[in-house]
Amino acid sequence: MRAGVLTVSDRGARGEREDLSGRFLQEKLKAAGFEVAAYEIVPDEYEEIVALLVDWADRLKLDLILTTGGTGLSPRDITPEATRAVLEREAPGIAEALRAKGLQHTPYAMLSRGRAGLRRQTLIINLPGSPQAVKEAWEVLSPVLKHALEKIQGSGVECA
Repeated sequence: MRAGVLTVSDRGARGEREDLSGRFLQEKLKAAGFEVAAYEIVPDEYEEIVALLVDWADRLKLDLILTTGGTGLSPRDITPEATRAVLEREAPGIAEALRAKGLQHTPYAMLSRGRAGLRRQTLIINLPGSPQAVKEAWEVLSPVLKHALEKIQGSGVECA
């Protein structure tokens, strides 16, 4: 399975903030047996986010793209809008599960607007930008990612 990690952060893109969340995701994906085939840090710019998501899904044909950052209520937080523009089918249960886990730790989790869904056979999931929120999200995602990706690829294995 091939994955990409896209960090959306103005400060990160300018080199003013270390990308702890992106690094964490890369380490966890590799430990779970994924090849991390793409990684970028981009500013909170709609066109750049859309272009990379489309490129990674359509040209690189990644199985999974995890984004981190840009999911809140700040004026420049536009990752969910950029993601919605490229999705062909949504998977709202994933985003709901991530928010539910976050709410166990902080009421601010309800402010996350992250999305999840499919572009062709690529699963795209928005995660918050904070390293702690990304760690909590990984706890939710790691047990189901391989199964989800197998189902996307047409596996007939039962979910029950």
